[in-house]
Amino acid sequence: MAKSLMFVGTASNVGKSVICTAMCRILHKDGHRVAPFKSQNMSLNSAVTPSGREIGRAQAVQAEACGILPNEHMNPVLLKPMGGMRSQVILQGRVYDTRSARDYFLDCKEEIWEAVLESHRFLAERYDVIVIEGAGSPVEMNLKSREIVNMRTAEMANASVILVADIDRGGVFASVVGTLQLLEPHERARVKGVIVNKFRGDPDLFEEGRRLLEEYAGVPVLGVVPFIQDLGIDEEDSVGLQSDRYRRSNSSADLDRSTDRRADRHAVSHAVSHAGSHAGSHAGSRADDRADFGSLRIAIVDVPHIANFTDFDPLFLEPCVQVYFCRKPEDMRGADAVILPGTKSSMGDLEWLWATGWAAALREAQAGGVWLFGVCGGYQMLGSRVYDPHHQESNVAEYPGLGLLDGVTTLFPKKVTVLVEGELSGNFTGVAVQGYEIHMGHTVHGVARRPFAQTRSLSGKGRRMEGAVSTDGRTIGTYLHGIFHNDAFRTAWLNRIRSAKGMPDLAVSVRAQETREAAYDRLETVIREHLDLEYIYQQCF
Repeated sequence: MAKSLMFVGTASNVGKSVICTAMCRILHKDGHRVAPFKSQNMSLNSAVTPSGREIGRAQAVQAEACGILPNEHMNPVLLKPMGGMRSQVILQGRVYDTRSARDYFLDCKEEIWEAVLESHRFLAERYDVIVIEGAGSPVEMNLKSREIVNMRTAEMANASVILVADIDRGGVFASVVGTLQLLEPHERARVKGVIVNKFRGDPDLFEEGRRLLEEYAGVPVLGVVPFIQDLGIDEEDSVGLQSDRYRRSNSSADLDRSTDRRADRHAVSHAVSHAGSHAGSHAGSRADDRADFGSLRIAIVDVPHIANFTDFDPLFLEPCVQVYFCRKPEDMRGADAVILPGTKSSMGDLEWLWATGWAAALREAQAGGVWLFGVCGGYQMLGSRVYDPHHQESNVAEYPGLGLLDGVTTLFPKKVTVLVEGELSGNFTGVAVQGYEIHMGHTVHGVARRPFAQTRSLSGKGRRMEGAVSTDGRTIGTYLHGIFHNDAFRTAWLNRIRSAKGMPDLAVSVRAQETREAAYDRLETVIREHLDLEYIYQQCF
């Protein structure tokens, strides 16, 4: 039976996912067969497994760090908030139910817990070590008797537990000591140590603090991990949009500063991943070294129910692209392209677009020559109408779309979750792409449709037309999540916009997958340096 190591946090967003990813990478590199596990995740950032199941993106990222393919047992319960205090419940990768928060937490959830047990058993029979991630705090006392993701999971897996605390937010002593004090004695006995995460400055100045923390906590501090700027690994959920990696302002000063940060990261990561390649000739280039090539400005509409915003991570790495999220229509002024991202509620976000002036602004922008790109829910909203006859997302049966593509979408109870590959059409003919689809709706176009791509599932089932492109080629809609992780397409699309502005074409300068691998390696190096791995190996396994 596999050994289990679990990381719980003093609160949400203390860095558990990143620490788990690092440990997955370290154990994998040290020769162990290792897999990630999180019994219950709440996030709108999800991924599709090769079997066509849906799990939280954090566990898919951790699986990649382990050098293995993701599967539904790594995250048996995924909650996807839908608004109105309701969540879609995904059980072992399939839609199980839609519940209010009250109903979910008050139910006995025995069927759900049985799925958790089954999934852990599946992994334990196939791997040597399971790295388990908790959620939020393990001592939310009003929920503790019903939660299934922290200490109940630790006991089920007989896991050694390490407590992660975020010193950057302050109150690290109270959060650590308070958490330990609120655990039951038998739970506290599982805690082997504490990680102080996101430390800024000179760690030598925290030596006294480390000694005092160990004295008060009664367990060793296993590491003081520095704040890792621009890590380059997918964020777990929308809390990550608050990080420096993503920007919600388009002021010139903000964009200039963010371009410098992006260029620094670009230079470091791609000097590693592009060495010796043609594209590597650009790897160490700073954005200001290429100022004569000009920069594109790309605005991403920060819709209320945004999902899978990590689709656009490669754009943030591009040295001659300024990308930012925006909530107000006036913030996209001056943008060369605007992206409508995926959403968990196309109906709700369409209503928001019309109510806030975004709909009119986007229609005006398209008429003025701005390039538009809609992904998944964004693609649905670009069409002429969205119907919800089964009230999957709203009490309203239909809502007008933006009318910028001719597609009509109908939402159905059955969710599509599939990995796909194919070739692009039209101006991108011959460009091969891979991606994944996660959506409740089916979109139909008229006879004059210009498809974006011809795709097929990775299981080999037939080809079909996918997405749509406007007559002038400036407006594109697609169900393909991960489309911008395809280097050839991303470069071709950016170059079409550059060409329309009279700018010269640029060669591929960012290799998305190589960049991800370099990020995992960088994370591994940092954690190895600052964590007492010898103690963890001796005391936790």
